[in-house]
Amino acid sequence: MPLFVVLAVLGSAVLHASWNALAKAIPDRRVASTLLGATFTVAGGVGVLMVAAPDRASWGYLAISSVLQTAYMLLLMGAYRVGSFGRVYPVARGTSPVLITILAAVLLGDRLGVGQLAGVLVVSAGLVWLVFAHGRPPSGSGRSLGLAMGAGATIAAYSIVDGLGVRASGNPLSYGLWLFLLQGPLIVVACAVTAGPGFGAGLVRWWRHGVVGGLLTVAAYAIVLWAQARSPLALVSALRETSVLFALFLGGLLFAEKVTVRALAATALAVVGIAMIKIA
Repeated sequence: MPLFVVLAVLGSAVLHASWNALAKAIPDRRVASTLLGATFTVAGGVGVLMVAAPDRASWGYLAISSVLQTAYMLLLMGAYRVGSFGRVYPVARGTSPVLITILAAVLLGDRLGVGQLAGVLVVSAGLVWLVFAHGRPPSGSGRSLGLAMGAGATIAAYSIVDGLGVRASGNPLSYGLWLFLLQGPLIVVACAVTAGPGFGAGLVRWWRHGVVGGLLTVAAYAIVLWAQARSPLALVSALRETSVLFALFLGGLLFAEKVTVRALAATALAVVGIAMIKIA
């Protein structure tokens, strides 16, 4: 992988962790999700005017993925509302490659190689260690971890759907832009329907965080697509997961969460395990 691609993917990882941190900073999860969804809608709407439409064969995948990605956003924001950033983000990101690997073996009959099996065990060990890195988890943390794992499960689901959809689309960039355009309004409607008191005031107060977070999301995705066209998919995907490490430091910097040696080691172990799964 050329050095400039490595640096670009690392930049994408920083952007991904950063937009999650911005979303975490917004106290109302529906406000955060709505602002991100509105930004996705505008960015996707502008983007689709500049590229050809994806092939018809991918439209069903786009519809399914947009629903799954909406569920992912709501679960993730819910986890951020009740849990620490340094725990929620790694659990959500780490759960998905484990589930994808297991589902591929169970449902598709894929045989797990020694490297993949080892990677599953390493990721699992890293995440368990991370949960207990600061001692016994505080009361109520089970809900945040459950929501984070739910978000990880939806990542696994839409990753599989998008893997098939991108292949059928004939144009990965077009597929991605249409995905942003479709999921954005779904997120906005889902949040508006269930919004509580102070929703409108929250939109006014936090709109800058939401818009910047949404733009960072689009930029991170575009960089990954660009990198995948120039380097092996497995290497790009594995390097992209260094965002888990960046998230740990952002949690300490922005939310005063403790960055202990044990938490750092546990997070690094999870990253190594993810890389093992994706490269093996």
